[in-house]
Amino acid sequence: MLKEDVQMAIDERTQAEQQHALILKGRGKLSVSGVVDVQNFDESLVSMETSLGLLLVRGSGLHIERLSLEGGELELEGEIDSMEYEESGQHRGGLFTRIFG
Repeated sequence: MLKEDVQMAIDERTQAEQQHALILKGRGKLSVSGVVDVQNFDESLVSMETSLGLLLVRGSGLHIERLSLEGGELELEGEIDSMEYEESGQHRGGLFTRIFG
């Protein structure tokens, strides 16, 4: 029975990763599917790991209305200024790292 539970969890995560989508309504409400984890959030930045990499959402008055990691879904409200993807393994490093590689 344990093996079946593990397989079901793997199947659910795989399905959430495959169904990544963004739905932006105006600039005030964002629905995201395929969310794996939320790394950081405050009123000006929400950083989440998705099946397509790290997604950064910037704005003001941002707050998470709904979060379901089991279903891979997140709903965000506030004034959304930008959305940007970064690769999961990308490491920005400090100034010297960026200059001298």
